Amino acid sequence: MTDAPAEPTRIMEIGTGFMASRVLLSAVELDVFGVVGAQRLSAEALRQRLDIHPRAATDFFDALVSLGLLVRAGEGAEARYANTPETAAFLDPASPSYMGSILTMAGRRLYQHWGNLTEGLRTGLPQNEARAGGDPFEAIYADPQRLEEYVAGMAGVQHTNFRILAERFNFARHQSVCDVGGASGALCIAIAQRHPQLTCISFDLPQVTPLARRRVAAAGLADRIEVRSGNFLTDDLPRAEVIVMGNILHDWGTATKQALLVKAYAALPPGGVLIAVENIIDDARRENTIGLLMSLNMLIETRDGYDYTFPQFDQWCRTAGFRSTGRMPLAGPASAALAWK
Repeated sequence: MTDAPAEPTRIMEIGTGFMASRVLLSAVELDVFGVVGAQRLSAEALRQRLDIHPRAATDFFDALVSLGLLVRAGEGAEARYANTPETAAFLDPASPSYMGSILTMAGRRLYQHWGNLTEGLRTGLPQNEARAGGDPFEAIYADPQRLEEYVAGMAGVQHTNFRILAERFNFARHQSVCDVGGASGALCIAIAQRHPQLTCISFDLPQVTPLARRRVAAAGLADRIEVRSGNFLTDDLPRAEVIVMGNILHDWGTATKQALLVKAYAALPPGGVLIAVENIIDDARRENTIGLLMSLNMLIETRDGYDYTFPQFDQWCRTAGFRSTGRMPLAGPASAALAWK
């Protein structure tokens, strides 16, 4: 018995993966999934509604079918295109779990910046607007439209994780929650809707809090969710029985990670808990590809940020004074890392 000969299909799929990525990002930019909605459209009807050239329209739609992002019934002129359950849920703007904003941002910013990954690996320096001396977050906060897109994107990508956390974690034992870096207030809204005994604080920069106040008010929860302005790097954290940090720790180097955990410990009462929602890398660093790629994204986007394993989180928390830690799986590659005071 001989081993099967090596063949290059997987290498080519990875090496040309940017093509599939760009097809999806362009589809989101063109609002393909919103235009399709709950309908079944012919290629010509879809092409006209998207206002794209006829030359490659069918190739584009069928590539989305092949990628599992649209379904097609029939062939040729009789073919009709429709959303899949996943694209209907997450990429149709009419859906409450829409996450297209994060892909819009990826298409407009990250797609270009990741072209400089080799330089980032050689220099250890960010490859975004900082290459020209700018501050990407300052630019986002200065533009209301970009800020709203960024905040909506962060909420969309975490929507399922927040829902699962609200369902699985035993919030019944607690009376108060603070979401540090709360952005749109999405986590507080998800928790408050499921746990009526809780009062919540969504804590973020002054530029972000007006967006959160609008969303909290629209959810009818302004009486139970306080939107508070502050800077978690320079200010003390609001006191609460549960403190949540969603995709916060990975933005920073070890010293700042540790400092934030010390702040969280100080803001919690005895028995209180810190919850970090991240794409926690598996202990052997072999399986959570998304977590490893997100850590590389921190190279592209930040000065010293990186994603981490649960043993690293455990060590930092115990150094900060926490008595025990645990881990709760969420959606896909994401986990909630827990630390009890």
